[in-house]
Amino acid sequence: MPKEKTFQKTIDLVNNYLNAMEDRDFEIAKSYLHKNFKLVFPGDRVFLNLEDLTNWAKLRYRWVKKDYERFDPLSSGDNIIVYCYGTLYGEWLDETEFSRVRFIDRFTLKDQKILNQMVWNDMTEYIKS
Repeated sequence: MPKEKTFQKTIDLVNNYLNAMEDRDFEIAKSYLHKNFKLVFPGDRVFLNLEDLTNWAKLRYRWVKKDYERFDPLSSGDNIIVYCYGTLYGEWLDETEFSRVRFIDRFTLKDQKILNQMVWNDMTEYIKS
């Protein structure tokens, strides 16, 4: 398969996973994950499954969604890396809204499954301001 088609297929997979996560359709989201999936959030918080991530997030905000700026794919050996850039918006636990919080997600895909996701965002900067 040409690299451009492989990259587009991988971007679509990441986008579908992110949409399933926003919709809280965890069964669909899990279908995109590799059996050795690992997710790392700021502060070196490591999650090995979506349930632990969800339980942690419930203590931070009521809901959060993403506006995507772009997806950048690249090859890395047998894996494909996808960087996703954009901003977060949502609602804190006290029902105050937030928006324009920058984020970058880095996905490593192996055999068309998400092996890991690393998350960087400005959420703590937003909380301080």
